[in-house]
Amino acid sequence: MNSNDLLRALSVPQGPVDVVLDTDTYNEIDDQFALSYLMRSPELHTKAIYAAPFFNENSSGPEDGMLKSYDEIFKVLKLLGERAEVYKGSPAYLPDEHTPVVSPAAEDLCRRAKEYRPERPLYVVAIGAITNIASAILMDRSITDRIVVAWLGGHGLDFHDTKEFNLIQDVAAARVVMGSGAPFVQLPCYGVVSAFSTSRPELEYWLKGKNPLADYLCRNTIEAAESYAAGTAWSRIIWDVTAVAWLLNRDDRFMLSRLQPVSLPAYDGQYERCPTAHLMRYVYQINRDALLTDLFKKLTD
Repeated sequence: MNSNDLLRALSVPQGPVDVVLDTDTYNEIDDQFALSYLMRSPELHTKAIYAAPFFNENSSGPEDGMLKSYDEIFKVLKLLGERAEVYKGSPAYLPDEHTPVVSPAAEDLCRRAKEYRPERPLYVVAIGAITNIASAILMDRSITDRIVVAWLGGHGLDFHDTKEFNLIQDVAAARVVMGSGAPFVQLPCYGVVSAFSTSRPELEYWLKGKNPLADYLCRNTIEAAESYAAGTAWSRIIWDVTAVAWLLNRDDRFMLSRLQPVSLPAYDGQYERCPTAHLMRYVYQINRDALLTDLFKKLTD
């Protein structure tokens, strides 16, 4: 990809674009919001959804997390009244930076990306461990000129470490994707996207009783927050929505970003310089009120 194509790919798209979503949907409550926001944004054409692996208290291991996410995707689609192509993803994380984990999701991305070109790329929104995307790149490196990856992962460059959930599960995968030369947009968690939070009064005012999907999202979020913060003035971060919102960020209405050389996540929980020093787009500020308003309106229209 030449420098002009790279700069164009790292700019917010103008007009309708084709998108695939890579999501660990059962991990917590924010992926469901992101999937719904994507499907309710008419200028974003969802071509496929990939179930990503995860391992926390909601799964017995990466494969179980991926399979639960696969089922949760269909649950959300049913509430939306929508259909989409859905593919199972990696049952495990990358064993190293050279060996892909072959899965239906990775195979689909390899095949699908070949239908696109640098001046009209396929946008890959990734909101979990980025194993599926890294595997596809390792299986066919030519796709890096045909995709743009927007990833919710890592922490802000000024944060004291980068031991963020999506990144720390598969550091090798993050290094593969970020170092591949594919146009890459990073939405860091603590220090940036952590500003995108909501509260019980807002959820109940905007979502409760509006429709079955809105009720599901409202109830899930409140129950999750109350499970650890009952009796406090809690707020809940809806992390993953921001990765979808970058595609809708015309005139910087939802976030601010800059171009800068890629910083690779290291295995010690810090960032390090990428040898190629190619450019990426780094989001550094979220316009919480504008984005939350757009999200709530689309969920209830």
